[in-house]
Amino acid sequence: MNVLVTGAGGFVGPHLVRAVRAEGGAAWGVGLEAAPPAALSGDAAVARWARWDLAAGADSGREPLLWGADAIVHLAGQASAARSFDDPRGTFEANALGTLALLEAARKAGFAGPILLVSSSEVYGRLAEGTPATEEARIAPVSPYGASKAAAEALGSAFARGHGLKVVVARAFSHTGPGQGPSFALASWARQVAALEAQAARGEGGPYRLEVGNLEPVRDYSDVRDVVRAYLVLLEKGAAGEAYNVASGRGIALRAALDMLRAMARVPIEVVESGARLRPADLSYLVGDATRLKALGWSPRHAFEETLEALLDGARRETGAPVQGGA
Repeated sequence: MNVLVTGAGGFVGPHLVRAVRAEGGAAWGVGLEAAPPAALSGDAAVARWARWDLAAGADSGREPLLWGADAIVHLAGQASAARSFDDPRGTFEANALGTLALLEAARKAGFAGPILLVSSSEVYGRLAEGTPATEEARIAPVSPYGASKAAAEALGSAFARGHGLKVVVARAFSHTGPGQGPSFALASWARQVAALEAQAARGEGGPYRLEVGNLEPVRDYSDVRDVVRAYLVLLEKGAAGEAYNVASGRGIALRAALDMLRAMARVPIEVVESGARLRPADLSYLVGDATRLKALGWSPRHAFEETLEALLDGARRETGAPVQGGA
């Protein structure tokens, strides 16, 4: 299967490319860059590449839709809820109008394959503590990011009903792994830990301080490798016009996740709370029920501890900290 991936150079893109290639398919990428970024090399190399700024509109570069892909995975957009408070307009343009551009270009090109729109658990907004969200839960986002994803979902539904496009929505809950940017909590902490380990390896003394924001929220974390497998399952088996939670079903408090990461560190970590890392509006509990997805044959394979280890080792490689010889 040839899969066209928008935003292929982001965090999830290279992992998805690897998964597509492992299944014997080929991945074709589009993004804002003139050439594939370094992350799309080696076993994550794309077979074809084109620059396409989706936020600029449907006619800004839709040639890749004429290449003849069997399916599309739409990853492109602004992925940080925290950043959306600083740039709500840019977030809406990237996520909602970018999705509109892709769908309109697909309609004009007569694209007949499945289109997976990657949405977010942030569309649910505030959930009752201890009650994982099903896909029937009320859509009530509290961030500009969540609102932009809700709008993108509505557009996908409209194009499925009104134009017959085979649009499937993946509501991804929190996920992490090597390559994730530092605007996300676990990735930020892993990079800070790795940088402190590199500091110690250079013979520089402590204290080794790690800055954090609010540690009370409970999140549902999946391994990015499990998430991209879910995306491929949804391309094959997802029902057009339907949404599917991509989630582990297990909630973990950020404080507990931080404690686990500190236990993996090779230097004593002192935690410092930073007001600069707080969101204007945060969700105290965001856990998903993935029963609908599991009915299609998907289940997670990676334990959370394994995911944290992979995340930290990836950060160690990025910062030059020793990877071997530690806990």
